Amino acid sequence: MFVDRAIIQLTAGKGGDGCLSFYRGKGIPKGGPDGGDGGKGGDIVFATDSGVNTLYDFRGRQHWRAKNGEQGRGKSQFGAAADDLVIRVPEGTLIFDNESGELIADLGPGDRRVICRGGIGGRGNERFKSSTNQVPLTAERGEPGEAFEARLDLKLIADVGFLGKPNAGKSTLLKALTHADPKIAAYPFTTLSPQLGIAELDPSRRLVLADIPGLIEGASSGAGLGHDFLRHVERTRVLLHLLDVAPPDGSSPADNYTAIREELFRYAPALAEKPELIALNKNDLLLDDEERAEAVRTLRDELQLDAATEVLCISGGARDGLEQLLQMLWDTVHVDDEQAATPGWRSADDAD
Repeated sequence: MFVDRAIIQLTAGKGGDGCLSFYRGKGIPKGGPDGGDGGKGGDIVFATDSGVNTLYDFRGRQHWRAKNGEQGRGKSQFGAAADDLVIRVPEGTLIFDNESGELIADLGPGDRRVICRGGIGGRGNERFKSSTNQVPLTAERGEPGEAFEARLDLKLIADVGFLGKPNAGKSTLLKALTHADPKIAAYPFTTLSPQLGIAELDPSRRLVLADIPGLIEGASSGAGLGHDFLRHVERTRVLLHLLDVAPPDGSSPADNYTAIREELFRYAPALAEKPELIALNKNDLLLDDEERAEAVRTLRDELQLDAATEVLCISGGARDGLEQLLQMLWDTVHVDDEQAATPGWRSADDAD
């Protein structure tokens, strides 16, 4: 099960109490103070792990506590510091203070961050001896560890994110390009949670692809799968906009493209500036190459795309045109940043 949000309680370890002790030995009935310090409480550390791709482990465990430090002992023995509690999470996990909404950490590949610090151990009475206080009766308690309620949000990190209306064929394409096995059916919102797959052009070139739930008009205001869709798009490097060449609802590919681009622009204008490729999918529904070329020309004319904007005509189901698509995705993902602006499209507001 894909889980991309969790609310948990974090409590770092308490520091061990200092020891109140006086040395007692044979022939030394009244030795000096020898109480040791308590050990430090364990920290709570979050570390990203490329082998973890969901927050599922947090569903059945709400409280995460690090161990307390050991208490100090007599004979000037310090208590041992507790081990840190290391929590492994997917790359792209954001950690918020659930009460204030403050972003505590944004964890990318290889990140490791202390989120809650353990308490310092208390001092034993040996620390308080002096020339004027030779029999100190004071030992400190260990400090409590930091604690707060955390909200974890997962935003997928992928090279390419698939955009498109429900039933545009994104799941079918992901299955054709990778070893992923997403659920596929002819009804809206088959993909209710993001699916990841790895496409291999050759042993040295791989792309992480993300099939993200279908987007509808009003998503930027929370309609449909709304923000659950859009927040995952933010972490993808390149967008592949997949259009049904013959939408079953009678709409046109150009209308669907424009509607989704508007939703991206309303949610976060930066999303509309990501590098993008456009693919007309299900070309096996057209009779021949002439009809496919005409479909591409019609889309380009209706969207007023410039010559720099590539439009491919493919079929995920028939596996037609996929090699060219993968090569173009690879080239787009690895293009220099200054060449990666999305060409050929303006929002309706800019057009005015």
